[in-house]
Amino acid sequence: MATTTLPYRSAENGYKPSYLPAAIAAGLVFVLYLVTLAPSVAMWDTGEYMAAAKVLGLPHPPGNPFFMLLGHVFGSLPIPVSYAAKINILAALASALSAGFWFLITERIVARWIADRWQRLVVAGLATLIGATAFTVWNQSVVNEKVYTVSLLFFTIVSWLMIQWIEEPDSPYADRILILVAFLLGLGYSNHPAGFLPLPAIGVAIVMVRWRTLLRWKLVLVAFGALALGLTPFIYEPVRAAYFPAINEGAPTACNTKLEAACTFTDLTKDRLMANINREQYGRKLERGAPYSAQVGMWWLYFKWQWLRDSHQTMQGVQFVVAFLYLALGLLGGYVHWRRDRKTFWYLGPLMFTMTLALIYYLNFKYGWSQDPGLRDVDREVRDRDYFYIWSFSAWGVWASIGLSFLWEQLAHVIGGEERAEDRSAAGKRAVVGNWPSRRGFMLASPILLIALIPLVSNWKFASRAGHHFTQEWARDYLNSLEPYAIVITNGDNDTFPLWYAQEVEGVRRDVTVAVTTYLDTDWFVRQMIRRPVETYDAAKGPAMYRNKEWKKPTGPPLKMTYAEADAVPEYIQIAQPQLFRHGNITLNVQPGYLVRDQLILLRLIKDSFPERPIYVSTGGGKGLDLDPYLLSQGFVQKLVDHPIENSQATPLISGLFVDVDRTKTLWDSVYRAPQSLIKEGDWIDRASFGIPYTYAFTGAILAEAMRGRGDEKSANEIMGRVREILKAARIEGFPGA
Repeated sequence: MATTTLPYRSAENGYKPSYLPAAIAAGLVFVLYLVTLAPSVAMWDTGEYMAAAKVLGLPHPPGNPFFMLLGHVFGSLPIPVSYAAKINILAALASALSAGFWFLITERIVARWIADRWQRLVVAGLATLIGATAFTVWNQSVVNEKVYTVSLLFFTIVSWLMIQWIEEPDSPYADRILILVAFLLGLGYSNHPAGFLPLPAIGVAIVMVRWRTLLRWKLVLVAFGALALGLTPFIYEPVRAAYFPAINEGAPTACNTKLEAACTFTDLTKDRLMANINREQYGRKLERGAPYSAQVGMWWLYFKWQWLRDSHQTMQGVQFVVAFLYLALGLLGGYVHWRRDRKTFWYLGPLMFTMTLALIYYLNFKYGWSQDPGLRDVDREVRDRDYFYIWSFSAWGVWASIGLSFLWEQLAHVIGGEERAEDRSAAGKRAVVGNWPSRRGFMLASPILLIALIPLVSNWKFASRAGHHFTQEWARDYLNSLEPYAIVITNGDNDTFPLWYAQEVEGVRRDVTVAVTTYLDTDWFVRQMIRRPVETYDAAKGPAMYRNKEWKKPTGPPLKMTYAEADAVPEYIQIAQPQLFRHGNITLNVQPGYLVRDQLILLRLIKDSFPERPIYVSTGGGKGLDLDPYLLSQGFVQKLVDHPIENSQATPLISGLFVDVDRTKTLWDSVYRAPQSLIKEGDWIDRASFGIPYTYAFTGAILAEAMRGRGDEKSANEIMGRVREILKAARIEGFPGA
């Protein structure tokens, strides 16, 4: 290995930050993201956050108040695209700006040993390219699923400021930089708790570079004040919650009717706010979710995705080789960083550790959804959690580019020879700094830099969301499956959040009340249902099949309870003997055991609203209350009816479900538009949510069987033809009868 005597420190090497090239790099990344941008909503939390930003609401704890304010403002800008696309552009812009800061950070680091500006710009460009096209970074940047790209922007701004402070800790602006960093840490935390992740690295850097800074109590006091100022967006939560927006998760306020000082400045509001910020709704997990080695294995699985996303596992061998290459490049880059610039390493090194091994331990996940599929009987996350490591995958581009530049340098030594390198100081003096590859050597060795293009080329297909409308159409299909003024009991994120988006952002079927099973056991959601206003059904915008009758608007909320009664519902009651629940002609047998809060609320919902309002559950719902004899499948929802259903030609029992054949056929023919979107998109990458397209296929299959039962073989074959197209696009294998 050739040796190189390093140049003098960058300040004496004529170094100045290349703001214009960094802006150009960020601009190119932004263009890439715009080209591959999602035009609408997507699965998981995308719909929740878009809807919450639209109504200035509160998404799930901790509420992300800074993002709500930022998203609402950005969504109000006069950009000639849909509201969803505006919020997606916000994600793209945040990531692109982050890429620009990584450019500046990388250039400043390598300026310690690379004298020629053009070479520094090449290395910084490599870091930008690699980090910006890592799969999770790219995929999260083209649809705003949560708040992670804005969080990434805070990371990179703080990192750039710390690199500046490390370079000149005695400058007139050094203290101001630290105070600004403290403020940004607080503001970043109000966007997402990950905003505090740079804190350990900041502490290590200060101790290693100028430890006496921590003894300057006035500076420390002002920094804590700046941190507290950054946290002030959390004031938004109890204030806005008391205005009762349509999405008000956690509802951190003691006010029940309006915002007042008497109910805001109370211990109950404080307790509810802190419970929201600390995510107490999700409980505290003391035992390990999985062995730490398995949790590291999950990170490695997601790391492999970054450089070649093999969504359908057709190139696992190649993926492993590419991932190992990028792992080696990053580790080599970290080693070169350590050897050549110890000062800035004392920030970036601990930051990398915090974002990987330390974060893995802290998050304490179960086995990943896609991890080790051969393992049976292990608890798994409900979806893949690669987005929690977006910061490490983005930052990995810095070290990977340094590692790649080192290989470039060594190869240039071998094939291009060396020259006596001179450094020009600011005073114009020349000083020999050692042997450095010739320019010709670098040019001849430059093909090795093409390695940085691998993520761009290999991830484009799976990271891009251009032209994706399936989720938007799914939400419309779902809501239009329901009769006017219906109440629907949904199961979880993917059959709930797109509905919120459709209602609050696009104004689709706001007459429907969406009651989430997993939220029915919370006091705040029940209070929210009590105060929810009844929206008037717009027949002109609804499906044609509902225009043949007048639909009476309900007179009150779906739950006719006082707030005190709602808060008094216990977490569970014990049933010692078999019990009967009767309401009209509905009789439910309640077996000995326990009825938990969400079951009690569901029974109360039936008592208070049925039959004045139609009540539906998602297919497979019912919460163990033996509702099956009273559930009639209409498309992919099940309607509660007031009598036990009989197996007949109009309502045949197929695959354990009573099917309303006429209504399902109408929905299939004239309402459902998402299957066509799915077929056009031609792929389904997120295997954890494949149950959504599966629902369409299942609905079509039972409808085809019902049509065969009526002797209509032609319709059955046409329906199954569409089912096979859905199965092919969603890559669903082993489907019965297909």
